Amino acid sequence: MPLVNEDPALQRAEALAAHFYTDADAFAREQQQIMARAWHLVAHAAELRDTGDHVATTIAGVPLLVLRQPDGTLRALHNVCRHRGGPLVRGSGRALRSLRCLYHGWTYGLDGALKSVPAMGAACDFDMAQIALPQAEVMEWQGLVFASLGGAPAFAQFVEGIAAALQPTRLDAMAFHARRVYEVDCNWKVYVDNYLEGYHIPHVHPSLDGLIAYSDYEVAWGGLQVLQHSPLTGDGTVYGQGTVHYYWLWPTTMLNVTPGRLQSNRVEALGLRKTRVTFDFFYEESAASRFQVDLEVSDQVQAEDALICEDVQRALESGSYRPGRLSPRREGGLWHFQQLVRAAHQR
Repeated sequence: MPLVNEDPALQRAEALAAHFYTDADAFAREQQQIMARAWHLVAHAAELRDTGDHVATTIAGVPLLVLRQPDGTLRALHNVCRHRGGPLVRGSGRALRSLRCLYHGWTYGLDGALKSVPAMGAACDFDMAQIALPQAEVMEWQGLVFASLGGAPAFAQFVEGIAAALQPTRLDAMAFHARRVYEVDCNWKVYVDNYLEGYHIPHVHPSLDGLIAYSDYEVAWGGLQVLQHSPLTGDGTVYGQGTVHYYWLWPTTMLNVTPGRLQSNRVEALGLRKTRVTFDFFYEESAASRFQVDLEVSDQVQAEDALICEDVQRALESGSYRPGRLSPRREGGLWHFQQLVRAAHQR
């Protein structure tokens, strides 16, 4: 679906009501209607390079284990033993040969099939061949790994048009450099709302305002995506020279691309008022020297975003807030996201 940058409905658009951000039932509904039915960024290819390399993650409360198979493919298995729910792995690691439950030792192959169990010889009609770990969906794209519990839109729709729009840049030509993890005391949608509009940049991010051309900042949206882009200004010390592309993919993935660099963000809803955001930095060799100053700016911007998002969360919980009108010029991407949220709550 081509992205658009205007819609007559924006002339009367209002933001989401406070209860979407403060109600426990709304949060629970989103776990099932949004998170469980979507694609989520869960790893990058360098973490899963060789057979048995693995990453543990969670989607909509379901523990998952993503691992490289002997034939080079990926599988996303439920990280839940079929005996009494013990974990197969904790965290990330390399070169597993099998999956052994950390609770009682039931052992599975890398494909999830049960291979051996201790002390079950007297169990009547116990057939190991009928027991295997459930699987989720997994896709590898441009050096990034995504997973879904099932029922997500077609993956091609999820990433439609991005690779072509970024040419000649290739995300999979960039090498992983560093990770930063932040936790913010706000509902996950407050954080996404904030990401999806540049309206706040002059007021919240004075340093970022000096690196991008705010007057030329554009936003477009459609399908499962929002794109914000702007010419870069300054001497190129932080982001290089050219254009910055901020891609958001429904509901929790952000790809921030500047010349020679990708910063990916994964947003995780840990609770009604708790959000974790994982930043991974990737560079082409020619741009890697910018990492330290890039990181300093990123840390500052994230601290500023966390502060304003936590302020907004408190205001939404105060009882004072009523939905405000949205800026047709600046908040079309945010409006598109909020329309998707409304539709999910109506399912």
